[in-house]
Amino acid sequence: MIVIGDTILSDDIIENFFVCNIEKCKGACCVEGDLGAPLEEAEKDKMNEVYEKVKPYMCKEGIEEVEKQGVYVLDEEGDYSTPTINHKECAYAVYDDKGFLKCSIEQAHLDGKIDFKKPISCHLYPIRVTKYDKYDALNYDRWEICSDACSFGQELGVPVYVFLKDALIRKYGEQWYSDLESEIKLREDNNIGGKK
Repeated sequence: MIVIGDTILSDDIIENFFVCNIEKCKGACCVEGDLGAPLEEAEKDKMNEVYEKVKPYMCKEGIEEVEKQGVYVLDEEGDYSTPTINHKECAYAVYDDKGFLKCSIEQAHLDGKIDFKKPISCHLYPIRVTKYDKYDALNYDRWEICSDACSFGQELGVPVYVFLKDALIRKYGEQWYSDLESEIKLREDNNIGGKK
């Protein structure tokens, strides 16, 4: 594991490869599972703030679920998350003309309507963050539906932490990411040194 400030990262994040391959998975992470996207406490207000600007990008069923359940819900695990449609796709997911699921929040952001990209849990996937009193634990979440992303990342030689550079900087800052890169390089140098 690697310790950077108040975070502990599993070695899997450094040693495994990952690049989303939406051509293969068609956005399955937005529909698989029983719960919506986990939300941080600070994101609840943000979701309320952006909803009216995101709404035009949403599908009819998603809007109906948000109007019925709320912009976010307290889920079965006692955490806040986005509502879902029939316990399947996220209410903010929408099919494009190719049949791929995309995020209506992210689309509103790309169009310059809002300054919120999407929930950080989505942006950071396949890293899942578990918060403890004094530190965050970052782990690589293996999910069968992402097997194409793993093989694509392997083919391109892109480790998880590199694929998620923007998301990790958004969450922890530029200095944190720079410290992570330095720590990884130090480990690599020591491993090379140890093989001589």
